[in-house]
Amino acid sequence: MPLKLSDANVSSFDNVFEKFRSESPNHKANFILFLADKDPSTSLSWCPDCVRAEPVIYKTLEASPDAIALLQAYVGDRPTWRNPQHPWRVDSRFKLTGVPTLIRWENDTIKGRLEDHEAHIENKINALLSAD
Repeated sequence: MPLKLSDANVSSFDNVFEKFRSESPNHKANFILFLADKDPSTSLSWCPDCVRAEPVIYKTLEASPDAIALLQAYVGDRPTWRNPQHPWRVDSRFKLTGVPTLIRWENDTIKGRLEDHEAHIENKINALLSAD
């Protein structure tokens, strides 16, 4: 099955997230991937952990035979993310501490998560994917 991708940034997140939530019953699994923005000069994320994790996450999710939705939520540039009052750092739903963070979203709650230091480990992504 194809991986259904949606993109959001801090300003568009609420609208995109509502659509993601309303469509979640249509998918076997729903994930939110919080990522650092791409650096326009390199087209790569400014976050080395994101650069390392993204290909592994996409490859693993795309290999699944199930219908999966992935909301890519971009946290902003480095100074924006470093602000302790960043909206997703203080949001009681997500309580982000680092990027990338991969969250399995189910029944309007976090079913599981992989933080920045482990989001690139394929067997952990598979475990999150197969969690029931």
